[in-house]
Amino acid sequence: MDNDAIADLFSRLGPITIKRLFGGKGIYFEGVIVAIELRGELMLKADAEVAAEFEAAGCTQWAYTGSRHGKRVAMPYWTVPDDAVDDPDEMARWARKSYEAGLRAAR
Repeated sequence: MDNDAIADLFSRLGPITIKRLFGGKGIYFEGVIVAIELRGELMLKADAEVAAEFEAAGCTQWAYTGSRHGKRVAMPYWTVPDDAVDDPDEMARWARKSYEAGLRAAR
């Protein structure tokens, strides 16, 4: 996903900043990371407070198998709900949840 497409999708949230991160892109709103784009997949930040909402919307959490001990490592990022993929208004609703999760993580 190119930067213009990402900016368009997040346009209803407000101005975002896109920076290189993890070999992909970090998407920031007001200095708080709200999403990442990695290997062509966009994922929104979530925490324990909103993870159930992401799961109920059919999203999946980013996880990988660690190389040191072979254990599953769950990251605080979830796939974007299907109804938000092409709808900036719906994306803004989910991105606000991600922004709030980011603010809580910074405490």
